[in-house]
Amino acid sequence: MSLQAVIARIAQLDEITSPRPPAASTTTGTSGFLSALDGAQSSSALSTTSPMTLGAGTAGQRALAAAQAEVGVSEQPPGSNDGPRIAEYRAATAGSGVGPWCAYFTSWAAAQAGAPLGEAGQGFGSVSALYDWAQRTGRALPAGNGVAPSPGDLIVWGGRHIGIVESVDPDGSIHTIEGNSSNAVSRRTYGPDGGGATGYVRLG
Repeated sequence: MSLQAVIARIAQLDEITSPRPPAASTTTGTSGFLSALDGAQSSSALSTTSPMTLGAGTAGQRALAAAQAEVGVSEQPPGSNDGPRIAEYRAATAGSGVGPWCAYFTSWAAAQAGAPLGEAGQGFGSVSALYDWAQRTGRALPAGNGVAPSPGDLIVWGGRHIGIVESVDPDGSIHTIEGNSSNAVSRRTYGPDGGGATGYVRLG
């Protein structure tokens, strides 16, 4: 059978198996299959799009959404400051090794939100370095004097620890999500002083 005959037979089979296009359409030949394939690819792309990809909310709200999805992730083994997922948080910082990872976690969440921390978006392995950067760039809000955090703000305790504010109650109680809290990503609740928080960082 010649090549032309093979091509003609394929066209006949496609004509038989493809649904008829509307009369006004100029669709011909094998495009029925191609259209179905394009449609399947489009629906698949839409079904896997997440709210963070769509850019909903402020940078802080997007970082919070990323953090909420991680609650319960824990070190493997406990006390190791490591694990497959924690290694991903660490990768959001430049040159950081295995160690306390609360700042890695907030750096990762900010990067997921499209607002990476640091002048070059390098993230921070150190709480002190992160808060120094926030102060230099006008993102830091010192605690006290009636300053109340908003959901998505980072909450800082000196150079020791950092988390993300999840919500604030009418009485001022502050709910947080923190990496490296009891060897895991955990929720915590504090009084209006944030458990002695020294300040907050507004991502935007």
